[in-house]
Formats: sequence, structure tokens, C-alpha cells
Amino acid sequence: MQRHYKGSGAWRRWAAAALLAAASAAGAQEAPAPGQSPRVDAIRKAGELRVGVLQNAPWLIQDVSGKSGEAWSGPAWLLAREYARRLGVKLTPVPVSHETKVPVLAANQVDMTISPLAETPERLKVVDFVLYSATSVCMFGRAGNDKLAQVKSVDDLNRPGITIAYFTGGAEEAWVKQRFPNATLRAVANSGATAPIEEIMARRADAAPINRVPWVGLKRKVPGLQVFPAEVNCQQSTEKASPVGLAVDKGQDAYLAWLRQVAVSMKPQLDADETRVIEQLP
Repeated sequence: MQRHYKGSGAWRRWAAAALLAAASAAGAQEAPAPGQSPRVDAIRKAGELRVGVLQNAPWLIQDVSGKSGEAWSGPAWLLAREYARRLGVKLTPVPVSHETKVPVLAANQVDMTISPLAETPERLKVVDFVLYSATSVCMFGRAGNDKLAQVKSVDDLNRPGITIAYFTGGAEEAWVKQRFPNATLRAVANSGATAPIEEIMARRADAAPINRVPWVGLKRKVPGLQVFPAEVNCQQSTEKASPVGLAVDKGQDAYLAWLRQVAVSMKPQLDADETRVIEQLP
């Protein structure tokens, strides 16, 4: 039986949103009418939608050069810009840090944080999410490795004779140990690279994990690699999947429902913009 480790119900809600996006027009609702949402009323009165921003590729990218004409881009910005357009207000970015991007919501310093956040049980206790993407893991190795000739899926790597390298203390360490109990595991010190590519190229390991986003750039830089799952260049992997989205403060049901409806209606555009950004990353 194939195991994908899809995680919590959050992943299923995100996947369902992707399917609902096919309904397009049905998901594009009007913003709450006056009196239906205190938050929307306040945004309209102020004439601006305040959004917490902190770069996190590929969802939110900052251009400090000033050459692009707009300081921010990416799916998160595209979605925020659409919210502002539908509300008839200007979009105002408010810089936040890793420490403040969640607390600013309860402090009413922003109307939403669009710096992309992974949905976690801890964060769900204090904020609500509008999910539009997900992060996940790919497994890669050398294309000429005979041990990988018969490997068709990530499950096929979980067997004796396959050595899997991972960074000690890395985000994938616990997952690798759980996902591949039958393989030989090789822990290596983090070299500062996005993945233990040296172990693969030196043939000390057959496969290693890498986040799906930097995988695209690694494949471009290092010829002769293969990835699992191979479909869509691993960009739809559900391995170690974690939903990603923007966050709003708790207790704003009408506002939250509208934000989610707009996000669902825009899902194809957000996906296309995410793909564009990933392909341009170094």
C-alpha cells in the first residue's frame, strides 16, 4: 500500500480547494456587505488593506532593486492585490519579522499576514488560515545509478540495499527515519547546501530528500539527476506535505469565508504564478 504521509486534515482541505477551483465563477463571491463583517467595514473606512509581508519564496518575493515597478510579487501578493481590488481599497504592505508575523494579527497592526505560513496545530490555536498551496518533499538520486533502475515511486526506496542520506538536524531528519525504516540511513553534517548532493554524486548514498521548490533549481544546475515522484517534476508530491497560506485573526467568520472563496476561485492563477516563480529561482 502506498504511503503519502499527507498529514492532518489541513492537507485534505487544501486539496479539496484545488478541486473546487474548477468551479471558478461559483467561488468568486462578493465581499461582505456593510454590517456583515466588522473587519471589512474597517478596511473600507480606512481605504486600505494592511498586509504583513516577509519574503518567503516562491509565494512572496521582494524586489529591492526597484526595476520591476512593484516591490512585491508572487502568488501571495497576487491574491492580496485581488482582495484589495474587490474591496475598492489600496494595498498597503506592512513589514513583519519571523517573530511578529503572527502576533501582529491579534495586535490589529495588519488585516492579514500574507507572508506565507505553514498551517500547524499550534498556529491554528491563535489564527485562521486561507490555504492556497503546500510545501512537500522530493527524493532524488543519480540517473545512472543501477540501484534506482527499478524504482518507480518513493515507496520503492524503502528497502534494504538503498542508502538514503539526510542532514543531521535538518527538517527532513525525523521524516526520513519514519518513512524509510528498511533502508540504510546515512546522517551527514549540513554543508549549507539545500540537500546532501555531495553524498549522491560521490556515490556514498543512492537517494536524498529535498524540498520540492529548490529541487527545480538543483536539477537545472546539476545534470544527470532523477526525482521521485517523477510526475510534474515532483511539483505535486504529497510526501511530508504541509499546507501553506495566509493568516487572519480568530473570530472573523464572514471575513474568513470570503477570503477563502476568493482564493478558491483564483487557484489556477495562483498555481501558474507559483510555477513561474519557481522556474526563475536560482
